[in-house]
Amino acid sequence: MERPDTFSITIVGAGMVGLAAAEELAGRFTRVLVVEKNESFGREISSRHSGVVHAGLYYPPGSLKARFCREGNGLLYDMCRARRIPHRKTGKLIIALNADDEMLLEAIRDRAESNGVGDLSLLSKKEVGLKEPALRARSALFSPSTGIIDAHLLMRSMMIAAESSGAIIAYRSRVTGIEFTGRRYRVEINNGAYRFETDVLINCGGLHADFLASLAGIDIDAAGYRLHYCKGSYFSASPAPAITHLVYPAIPYDAVGLGIHTTLDLGGRVRFGPDTEYVESPEYTVSEAKREFFWREVSSYLPAVTKGSLHPDMSGVRPKRQGPGDTFRDFCISEEGEKGCPGLINLIGIESPGLTACIPIARHLSGIVGGIVR
Repeated sequence: MERPDTFSITIVGAGMVGLAAAEELAGRFTRVLVVEKNESFGREISSRHSGVVHAGLYYPPGSLKARFCREGNGLLYDMCRARRIPHRKTGKLIIALNADDEMLLEAIRDRAESNGVGDLSLLSKKEVGLKEPALRARSALFSPSTGIIDAHLLMRSMMIAAESSGAIIAYRSRVTGIEFTGRRYRVEINNGAYRFETDVLINCGGLHADFLASLAGIDIDAAGYRLHYCKGSYFSASPAPAITHLVYPAIPYDAVGLGIHTTLDLGGRVRFGPDTEYVESPEYTVSEAKREFFWREVSSYLPAVTKGSLHPDMSGVRPKRQGPGDTFRDFCISEEGEKGCPGLINLIGIESPGLTACIPIARHLSGIVGGIVR
């Protein structure tokens, strides 16, 4: 029997986190392979979001989300400058419409400062008006380090860097079987069209990470890995409001999302969203029936936006570890030796702020892999 190809490290998934990991690991190790079921990189979660570089304001202190988001903010801007990737520090206004909202702003500021975010400022109604005349708000918390980025070009740069360091990236390669041989992982691609072995297997499968973990023999319910698909729809307006900052409503710390906020892209296009809708499986239609809800939410702080000006835009699906009514769930990054799968590293529930956190996640993975591959 012909001996299968063997790799040192295999990454499943060529989204933002998978490509960041590929670049980091190919720079340190040899025989790195990335397999991706789609025909190109970043075709799922990584291409269906608002492209926001977060500052790390909301997450519980000490969580991976808080730590990696805070670290990743500066690292991502540095990488964009070095590689000439389009980006802009637009700044973000978290607005209060009433006294209760102002209490939420104080709580957000306190949590952000606990996370090491020290550049926030509280703006009065007049100061908000000077920044955004179209905005109606009683006050706002201003985050100058929040911004936007061209995520596609960032991923492309990571792909090029990984390949330049020797990584192999194979598209149209769906993982359909994983077997631990006692020494390595035997991985089946496209129902047996190709098989190979790998010393380390890194699951960056995004929406399908729980399925991949189960293929490897992990009990995903016992481990808390079963994902809940949380769809987020966006609307846009024509004519669009004239804004230059990201605008977010004040929300309680345990909210599922960040409310119907106003985002910009690098071309100046304005979008509203996302909302939060748990669905049984990923699908991306945006229902016209949501127009009323979006209009009520958006017009509360942008009164010039009319219901008739809103129309469905895009949507994305977040792979959340928490289901409806559950409390906060952190990123899960776990080497599974204790579950009988040494050398398997599962990344489960990598949703927002995964874009901002991608470089610290990749460095964290490199540290884990360094303890396995000698």
